[in-house]
Amino acid sequence: PGPDTPGTAPRTPERRKGAPKTDDATLLAGLTPEQQATIHTMETFHWRLKFVRRPLFKIPVPVLFNREGNRYVVVNEDGTIDENPALKLRD
Repeated sequence: PGPDTPGTAPRTPERRKGAPKTDDATLLAGLTPEQQATIHTMETFHWRLKFVRRPLFKIPVPVLFNREGNRYVVVNEDGTIDENPALKLRD
């Protein structure tokens, strides 16, 4: 059905925008020294810090993706890597 078909909602432009670009210093702010060291090491193996979840009253959760972007890990507060996080990501 076309946009003028009765019974269909009019199409509106997409309002969601991509996240604003943030620099590495902003992403690393508030992370423990152990997390920062692990992230630095992971970056030498072509993993990239994509974003940091910052839930209220909880520790920040840095999320790194591999080079292909098809696998991700979480860096725990003590700098250990969680390869099977319970983190739900949107598509």
